Amino acid sequence: MTQVVLVDEFGGPEVLRLADIDTGSPAAGEVLIRQSAIGINFIDTYHRSGLYPMDMPCGLGLEAAGVITAVGSGVTDLQTGDRVAYSSMPPGAYAAERVVAADRVVKLPEGISEDVAAGAMLKGLTAWYLLFRSYPVQSGDTVLMYAAAGGVGQIATQWAASLGVRVIGVVSTEEKAAQARAAGCDAIVMADDPGFVEAVRELAGGEGVAAVYDSVGKDTFYQSLDCLRKHGMMVTYGNASGAVEAFAPLELAKRGSLKITRPVLFDFIAERDDLLAARDALFGVILSGAVKISVNHIYPLSDVANAHRDLEARRTSGSVILRPD
Repeated sequence: MTQVVLVDEFGGPEVLRLADIDTGSPAAGEVLIRQSAIGINFIDTYHRSGLYPMDMPCGLGLEAAGVITAVGSGVTDLQTGDRVAYSSMPPGAYAAERVVAADRVVKLPEGISEDVAAGAMLKGLTAWYLLFRSYPVQSGDTVLMYAAAGGVGQIATQWAASLGVRVIGVVSTEEKAAQARAAGCDAIVMADDPGFVEAVRELAGGEGVAAVYDSVGKDTFYQSLDCLRKHGMMVTYGNASGAVEAFAPLELAKRGSLKITRPVLFDFIAERDDLLAARDALFGVILSGAVKISVNHIYPLSDVANAHRDLEARRTSGSVILRPD
């Protein structure tokens, strides 16, 4: 039996419950992982609340790291004892042990701890597709990064800065402003600044930024569009304030022929080769020292509800992980 977190109905953190289940043995093409670190991400709160509906009851969590304890038939590139990590659907990573499809699992190189991997897989691969697939950044670009002190924000900011990109970070407190600057933000704009758009455009030389990476969603959508230069790219990839409502394409035209994308990580790593290429890029930039993963908060699995409360109240920064009890 192994301890897992389950959800029986959509709602707040109070709907999260612990249960003991039998994980069983891995079938063909699967591995069983004893998990030592489990990543918490904002998308987990969307699954819990019903913003992204799922069949009930269900598990939560999309990333974790640990050690393989059993291997199903047909698996040739992974073996018992390998240190591994994964980021994949369906949710269910909030568990002490888990059976996972082997083609979604990657080995950890020396120098990457399981805590770092659990804090970096989903967030780091998100940063990868934001910077290299959604709007491929170029040296000299100026971009706007929401939640710059958050898990994705800190990784993406460091990575972008290492490529010669100028990052304007959006944060909610002075403490987070200091963290965003330490990650490489060239300038900071406070989220509640009444002159937000004017401040961003001034920092971008008056013409606006090349791209906006917006994880907030509904409340900042038009504000973000107004920060873009002509032909700029709006990358809306999160819904912290709710889903973006329907809008007229003319809104893009009248702001200078803007472009918009609503990307999802798993579309970029659906094939094994793409996953491995993304892994190599992420682990490579971490091992080089250009990107440092800040695991700033560790909660026991049994305290998962408080972890969600702190995340949604913006009391966390960097990466947040759960530790099986």
